[in-house]
Amino acid sequence: MSAGGAHLKDEGTRRQVVLAGGAAGLISRFCVAPLDVVKIRLQLQVHSLSDPPSHGSAAGPVYKGTWSTMRAIVRQEGITGLWKGNIPAEMMYVCYGAIQFTAYRSTTEALAQLDPHRLPPSAESFISGAVGGGMATGATYPLDLLRTRFAAQGTERIYRSLGGSILEIARHEGVPGFFRGCSAAITQIVPYMGLFFATYESLRPITTQWEQLPFGTSDAAAGVVASVLAKTGVFPLDLVRKRLQVQGPTRTRYVHRNIPEYRGVLDTIGTILRTQGPRGLYRGLTVSLFKAAPASAVTMWTYEHVLRLVQEMELAAEA
Repeated sequence: MSAGGAHLKDEGTRRQVVLAGGAAGLISRFCVAPLDVVKIRLQLQVHSLSDPPSHGSAAGPVYKGTWSTMRAIVRQEGITGLWKGNIPAEMMYVCYGAIQFTAYRSTTEALAQLDPHRLPPSAESFISGAVGGGMATGATYPLDLLRTRFAAQGTERIYRSLGGSILEIARHEGVPGFFRGCSAAITQIVPYMGLFFATYESLRPITTQWEQLPFGTSDAAAGVVASVLAKTGVFPLDLVRKRLQVQGPTRTRYVHRNIPEYRGVLDTIGTILRTQGPRGLYRGLTVSLFKAAPASAVTMWTYEHVLRLVQEMELAAEA
């Protein structure tokens, strides 16, 4: 490999990348689903955790922290409550992973054709990650919205099935109802995925030298660090996206019945700053980082290993 492309990995064929990306998203989502539900519940909570508990009313917070939230969900809704919204989420993660890695690979290959005016490796990784994340987010956003609404449901079932939820939203909110908060998602995902891939590609050559890590987890280690740094930087937009996703005629029927009415990204940010202060924009950050680290570790570890497995299987079949 030439010096100009020495930083690029052999990503394999497009079909191999799609298979590996889809598998990575599927497995990662199932592993972190409980933390995702807890994160969404905390992000939608208006009151501070330091306020007295509400005991079911709107006078205070419903949940008081990550582990107590998880215990409360299991006690009130059963263990399956921790996997609410998992069906649309699994569909989203599979499609998202496949689209993201395919777009990332295609953009990386396109940027590699800029010789002799190549961008720095970190810039190429940032651009490729941003393009991949943006395309995957836009294509799978309706599934993301459905995931949030199912996860936000308490003991009252607003939507009883995936098909029923689609018909219900289409009937009462129209097509725009499936894209509430999409602008916040796109604004968030571009810098997030750009920072994630730029950090990941920069750290991966370093972590591969850590021979003491078991089971080839250098990919996972790079994924964890990259995810934590990127997630913290764009978390307020993730919270804004969740608040906007539950707007509409069902807003007062979720487990938090006092979610304010917001009219856009800027209005949401302004209202939160005015009523809850800057800390209000980081509600649920702790569990988000708990989730982001294992999710990215599992995603990148699975992607790299499934990709190698598929390549080896195809080489064996050709032999």
